[in-house]
Amino acid sequence: MSTPEKIVLADGQQLAAAAAARLITVVVDAQAARGQAHVVLPGGSNGGALLKAVAASPARDAVDWSRVDLWWGDERFLPAGDPERNETQAREYLLDALPLEPERVHVMAPSDGSFGDDVDAAAAAYAAELAEAAPGDEVVPAFDVLMLGVGPDGHVASLFPGHPGYAVTSGTAIAVRESPKPPPVRISLTLGAISAARQVWLLAGGEGKAEAVAGALGEVDLPAGAVRGTERTLWLLDQAAASKL
Repeated sequence: MSTPEKIVLADGQQLAAAAAARLITVVVDAQAARGQAHVVLPGGSNGGALLKAVAASPARDAVDWSRVDLWWGDERFLPAGDPERNETQAREYLLDALPLEPERVHVMAPSDGSFGDDVDAAAAAYAAELAEAAPGDEVVPAFDVLMLGVGPDGHVASLFPGHPGYAVTSGTAIAVRESPKPPPVRISLTLGAISAARQVWLLAGGEGKAEAVAGALGEVDLPAGAVRGTERTLWLLDQAAASKL
């Protein structure tokens, strides 16, 4: 596992722009090396700003988007099109503007989808989809980059401090109930699935994230501090989020 690195930008705008430029470069390099790329998209406000920055970048056309598989680290188990869903945000901010192959956009099922309100079945289906795209006997693809927002409490994806989902040591996609942050029912990748990524990026901006960033990069047991990429673990911060380091 890799050692965490930190890059501190002046503000949220620079954070989003820098992350977007890095993402485009990583995807182009992955396609040059392996013919395709697997990317896990972030949610949250910092994730949304990054997606908007990619959409606005002329360099986005350097990517062959038809050879990109898109995944999510977590999703709110709400009806399709709900504005609180990460998928809805991603489509509005970026995906609808890209020439993607629909079958390579791997959405976590909504609560009004083919599994109805059975969140366990929806999570199991996502685990099966991950395994189908994985090489050999692996259970997840080797994500080229997996991006995560960091919550003020140090959570990533829908893995919260002290919550049972954080303690799961097997499997790849799990149902999350009684989330301390609404909505209460979600689907999330496990720590093991996240840490199979080549690169894991953690995005944090604003003073409200400073305590969590300092704790996760210090001695506090937080989900944000537990994730690692196999090749690189990169914290992308603005000055406010880095102010307590």
